Amino acid sequence: MAEESLSTLLEPDVDAGFVVTPYVTDLVDHALAYLQADLPVHFCGPAGTGKTALALHVAAKLKRPIVLIHGDDEFKTPDLVGAEYGFRLKRLRDQYIHSVTKLEEDIVKRWTDNRLTVACKHGFTLVYDEFTRSKPEANNTLLSILEEKLLDLPAGVRQTTTSPFHPKFRAIFTSNPEEYAGIHKAQDALKDRLVTIHVGYFDADTETAITASRSGIAETTPKSSSTWCGRFALSASATNSLCPRIDQNAKV
Repeated sequence: MAEESLSTLLEPDVDAGFVVTPYVTDLVDHALAYLQADLPVHFCGPAGTGKTALALHVAAKLKRPIVLIHGDDEFKTPDLVGAEYGFRLKRLRDQYIHSVTKLEEDIVKRWTDNRLTVACKHGFTLVYDEFTRSKPEANNTLLSILEEKLLDLPAGVRQTTTSPFHPKFRAIFTSNPEEYAGIHKAQDALKDRLVTIHVGYFDADTETAITASRSGIAETTPKSSSTWCGRFALSASATNSLCPRIDQNAKV
């Protein structure tokens, strides 16, 4: 069966403007340690804490092409794995003997790999941003991928129903707290397969460094404003305790 790919790859380019402080370095080192042990990492935390930027930065550190997926409530399994899109028609007209005409037609369904399949087959780094915005049933295919390293495909796509799995495949997930609008509760079986790292609001030094980097002004100038913004963010999220911290959900 013919196969094609519907996937856009990102080059593993470490952003020169990415601000690195001891707080950020600690998060990155923890994530890389788990990924190098072939464990998927899940960054969980409130909006605006830099989870996506952190995930892409960690993925770039692995020096493998990056496949980026954004969670969507309309997602179904084919949007991750792939599906049969259209047909391929082959027609043969044989007149080797001029008085005899032989016509032969062959119609083959065209299978197209989607982003998750491409990442698994070629050993790319998957960044699944806000995966809980997708319905849990759409993410069921991740269960066998993360645990047994098997990618199930519909019968007839290949001679076998499992796709070859590259040993360098790695996965990074991000999500917002469950009380946010448009967020689905992830199945326990999937959460148990992830190493969850809670990403909170940055400390004052990190906020100051980011503000100075983006604005181009001296680092001492934005310190008071970043401290005030940090206190406001912390007070707004004081009641948020739905995301487990790293010591509460870590596989070793």
